[in-house]
Amino acid sequence: MNYHRFDCIIVGAGGAGLMAALESSKRVGTAVVSKLYPTRSHTGAAQGGIAAALANLEHDSWENHAYDTIKGGDFLVDQTAAEILCREAVECIYDLEHMGLPFDRTAEGRISQRRFGGHTKPNPNYDPTAAPGTEAAKPRLPVMRACHAADRTGHMILQTLYQQCIKQGVTFFDEFHMLDLIMVDGECRGIVAIEIATGELHVFHAKSVMLATGGFGRMFKVSSNAYALTGDGPAIAYRHGIPLQDMEFYQFHPTGIYRLGILLSEACRGDGGVMFNGKGERFMEVYAPNLKDLASRDVCSRSIYQEVRAGRGVDGKDYVYLDIRAETINKYKTSPTGGTVDSAWVEKRLPDIIDFARTYLGVDPIKEPMPIQPTAHYAMGGLPTNLNGQVLRDSQGDPVPGLFSAGESACVSVHGANRLGTNSLVDLVVYGRRTGRSMAAYALDREFKELPSNPEGPTKSSIDSLLARPRSEPWVKLRDEMQATMMDDCGVYRTEESLTRARDKIANLKERYKSVGVSDKGSVFNTGLLEVLELGCLLDLSEATVAGALARQESRGGHSREDFPDRDDSRFFAHSLIWRAGDNQANVTYKPVDIVMIEKDGEQVPKYPLEIRKY
Repeated sequence: MNYHRFDCIIVGAGGAGLMAALESSKRVGTAVVSKLYPTRSHTGAAQGGIAAALANLEHDSWENHAYDTIKGGDFLVDQTAAEILCREAVECIYDLEHMGLPFDRTAEGRISQRRFGGHTKPNPNYDPTAAPGTEAAKPRLPVMRACHAADRTGHMILQTLYQQCIKQGVTFFDEFHMLDLIMVDGECRGIVAIEIATGELHVFHAKSVMLATGGFGRMFKVSSNAYALTGDGPAIAYRHGIPLQDMEFYQFHPTGIYRLGILLSEACRGDGGVMFNGKGERFMEVYAPNLKDLASRDVCSRSIYQEVRAGRGVDGKDYVYLDIRAETINKYKTSPTGGTVDSAWVEKRLPDIIDFARTYLGVDPIKEPMPIQPTAHYAMGGLPTNLNGQVLRDSQGDPVPGLFSAGESACVSVHGANRLGTNSLVDLVVYGRRTGRSMAAYALDREFKELPSNPEGPTKSSIDSLLARPRSEPWVKLRDEMQATMMDDCGVYRTEESLTRARDKIANLKERYKSVGVSDKGSVFNTGLLEVLELGCLLDLSEATVAGALARQESRGGHSREDFPDRDDSRFFAHSLIWRAGDNQANVTYKPVDIVMIEKDGEQVPKYPLEIRKY
């Protein structure tokens, strides 16, 4: 048996995992287990920025950021968690700067900031009697809050944190794929992983285990997610009886490259880009008259779908245009500075976006608009955690001893029903840092617990059984059917009919999955074996997502039921918890949303009262 022992084991080397490792390693022995080389983690694909109310270009406050986060999440956000996120974001940005992250700068040398969808400030000149469409008639205005390093901010964060972890002496096990948690009497005592290069199983014994395995967008046909994002952490925990929270809320980013899903950052619209339909109309003026193209992502994605359904897609097809040409920005006066810009300014601000469009679309965005359609992008749901990253095993908030999570694999919940752009990177660094400190403190207070006599045994049996099976049908066929089902029947718009169809199809696929074999029977770099195992994770998470969506009979944030088009706070102002209930079944329960109360006129009232979300 290949055996390793560390106080803290972190699974995943993206932003949350590396931030946690950096903090944990200052206190205890820490190792990171990652199925990818760390700088290939998906955090590196984040483009436009990381939000923090630095107020470097205009007045702002963390309270404004918290309000936008809660409203953006359609009020399903846990409010204490959101306030922590927005307060600590400022300190985390300066921490990253001191680590050497090369943020863009203002002329005065401060960290530069840009606009992003849903990020606002109160309009000091607001007049409810002003003529509609005028500046005075808008209660809130866009604000420059997203700190950026051109349009490769996530890449810079990932590189910076990895360099710091190497400096700090963190141990890395690169290209080791976690296959199971070692759970004893409800307590997590380590993990089992396979070394991809050799096929050998390794046991990692730990006092604290953190799951930072990222999202699971590969369950959809058109996704911005890398192929590695298969939700291993949440799926494996789900199989051990740990619930998943708010799985029905999945965000579709409005500006994915047509057919490919590769993301064109929201920074395009933050820097003045405009969306047009096939008639050349700036359609967001209809759906979000105040913020227009800078409305939240779920609003923009639904608007695109409605334009296409109404026959106003480009040339009658299922896409619209995103236009970042300098002439368009100047015509509509949408530049963040309010002045005129030229092509060189656009190319300097958005170099990677322009390169993507030229490479994958054959379109030069300096000269012509880019065809876009919504793409599956981000999971608001995941493993329920408390404010210190401890995974919770029930609705009462009892933690799973020894198990932690942060980032997209977790649900703390700071994103509620819809995440604001740039808040994912804030979530990674703020809650990655908190979780790293928390799991180190947990480890310092405990001794190593004994492992079972053969901890890798169940994993080895499962792999041997899979390799022994004949190849009945290609696993790729099952994956393609799953992705098409989730895209068509559990996508931007949903109904009871479509979700019931999806539930039955996923159950059928899970039955067929039991007989899937692998043609490659070897051990060295057996990627076919690993992809079959990843498919099993995606099927489990698809099951949970559909169950949550079918039970929630309302529309809220990223969850849009055409048969229940309104938000229903009387029944569904609550987080869902999805539990595995045997083969192909999931049960759904609910727990309350955390609300911050304040005293007003001698009474305790909500600090962030429920309101209809309009942009």
